[in-house]
Amino acid sequence: MTGSDPRTASSTAPLTGSAAPCWVTLMTRNLETAERFYTQVLSWSFRPGRLGSDYAVAYRDEVPVAGVFAVSSAYQVAVAWTPYFAVEDADVAASRIRERSGTVAVGPLALGKGRGVLASGRDGEFFGLWERTEASASPPAPADHAHAWLRLRTRNAFDAAIFYGEVLDWASGRPGCCDVAYEGDEVIVRCEGHPLARISSGAVESAVDPVVRPHWQVQFPVTDLTATVSAAGRHGGALVEERTGFGGTEVTLRDPDGAMFAVTDVRSPA
Repeated sequence: MTGSDPRTASSTAPLTGSAAPCWVTLMTRNLETAERFYTQVLSWSFRPGRLGSDYAVAYRDEVPVAGVFAVSSAYQVAVAWTPYFAVEDADVAASRIRERSGTVAVGPLALGKGRGVLASGRDGEFFGLWERTEASASPPAPADHAHAWLRLRTRNAFDAAIFYGEVLDWASGRPGCCDVAYEGDEVIVRCEGHPLARISSGAVESAVDPVVRPHWQVQFPVTDLTATVSAAGRHGGALVEERTGFGGTEVTLRDPDGAMFAVTDVRSPA
């Protein structure tokens, strides 16, 4: 087994814990298959969640890393990894999405200790909102590392930064808000000075290839990229794309149920 390594992401914003700016969730068809795959590929362990028998929480080093939710094939729900951004008021944020030509597909709905929304941006990429209504019993992630970070592939990075900035109060100047920096032809989102996400231009809405269409990509840093990709292949996954650039290599994989995610030896999304 290989696995994600917090040390490779020492400068990034935590995506886990009660105070994190974001949470990531996998929507899958078979919970047991997903648990076996990610245990072997990323060295995660799983525990039952509080949203019923079809929900589990993935852990790495006793810190919650991600949620995994199994849905019936009768529902027209995409099998995918999705980021959920923390908001103070889900109703307000959902209204902002509609006002800016995004789409609110589900919610706000009461779920466990919070309220959730599933939405899409103007280019069709899916994401979620999460309003915490009760205190979390889970320990927060250490402040100096992340188990995952994000990349948005979109039609125009600057337009997307404005959309998400207005919906999520990025660069608003309020205490605790995330900052946005335009660096070259990309946008870097930082929370409390730590990189959280990268926004890149060039996606094509009508593309047949799902890698090229606008989407949020969840990226997991790993210690041994070659071993991780090999483990994914042995356990029913497939390699989709490999990109080498400044800082290292990113490999997009598809899990046995078809959900795409990335593993990388890049030390920071910035």
